[in-house]
Amino acid sequence: MTVLSPLAGRRAVVTGASSGIGAATATLLAAQGARVALVARRRDRLDALRKEIEDAGGRAVPIALDLAGAEPGAIESGARLAARELGGVDLVVNAAGILSPGTLADGPVDEGERQIELNLTGLLRLSRALLPDLLEAAAAGGAADLVNVSSIAASRVEFGAAVYGATKAAVTHLSRHLRLELAPRNVRVTDVQPGMVVTELLSGSELGTAWAEDMKTRIDPLTPEDVAQVIAFTVGRPRHVNLPEIIVMPAKQP
Repeated sequence: MTVLSPLAGRRAVVTGASSGIGAATATLLAAQGARVALVARRRDRLDALRKEIEDAGGRAVPIALDLAGAEPGAIESGARLAARELGGVDLVVNAAGILSPGTLADGPVDEGERQIELNLTGLLRLSRALLPDLLEAAAAGGAADLVNVSSIAASRVEFGAAVYGATKAAVTHLSRHLRLELAPRNVRVTDVQPGMVVTELLSGSELGTAWAEDMKTRIDPLTPEDVAQVIAFTVGRPRHVNLPEIIVMPAKQP
């Protein structure tokens, strides 16, 4: 007996798809039958991922877009392009994000502002641009999902992560409000809050690298594939079932 994946035929936009959680999620969704638009700023990475997905029998289209440094209207244009390429959108995974560790007093102002622009503003603009597609999919009787990848930093304090934590707290609370707004129209909103995940996120600074190396000595950190599995499971539930907030932590804690 052939069992059809609940994600077969879904049309997904995944941000941050050039690496980490975004790339792992896009790969898994495609493997389970979804058509996927890969959104990130590094076109070479997107082209490589598309080839991997297509070589495995999946379908993907790259959309090169910097959600933090986009010109006015660029995010909206990118969203419309993704929708045209996919024939509509019924699943959005906002996985793009950056962490630039540093104290507020000594950290570069531009790095703090870029975290806000990508982690929060870019997420908000892309979600707004694709909301009509999600509402259309829901109105037609299909599943419609908006998944925001937040972090346990949304509710925990970590030295050197003030701006990052603030952006993730905003994403988590934004998700709660969007859930209240969109549930009556059958669009599910899920906020995923991972703990320590081994990605490129922490490799861009000495403090971030030190954090990662220290944490690896005390716990078995998550992989991007771990988080992708949680996201795929969540959006594969029957359309009347919403898993609103999911904390994903390593089993071994310090």
